[in-house]
Amino acid sequence: MRVLIFVLTILFTTPLLATPANAASCYSAKEAEAEQAIRIHSELMVIGLNCQHMTPRGWKNFYSQYRDFTTRHQGLFAEYEKTLVKSNGGSERKVHDMRTSFANQTSTDAARMRPDVFCSRFAPRIPKVAQMSRTELQQWAATSSTTERLTKPICR
Repeated sequence: MRVLIFVLTILFTTPLLATPANAASCYSAKEAEAEQAIRIHSELMVIGLNCQHMTPRGWKNFYSQYRDFTTRHQGLFAEYEKTLVKSNGGSERKVHDMRTSFANQTSTDAARMRPDVFCSRFAPRIPKVAQMSRTELQQWAATSSTTERLTKPICR
């Protein structure tokens, strides 16, 4: 009888493990992509701001390239933010805090390096992403190599 009760308990409680409340503690692939895209965007903003004075002669200013990139992909970033707001219980504040945290992490990295070292290492990302299509940006954000620092694990 105990075995039967144990088996029935397992059978009836296992579906509870996949409830929406439990799913909130992990990301779907779409949510992970959204967080990574917001991280990338936040990092690029800091790079553009910190390195704009080191733009090579004849090139468009790094920060101007970042702004153009942002304008071109504003719809995609809005979709990503909407996804993150939904995955954070409707809290726009949590998404804003996440963006701020990502930017602060990059700013801390920049502060630990000499400006020329930081910019020589990170500024080449700006012209690279400035040329990316929407699909290329989505693929970059979705790659597993960029999902190592997510704030939530990916749901399995």
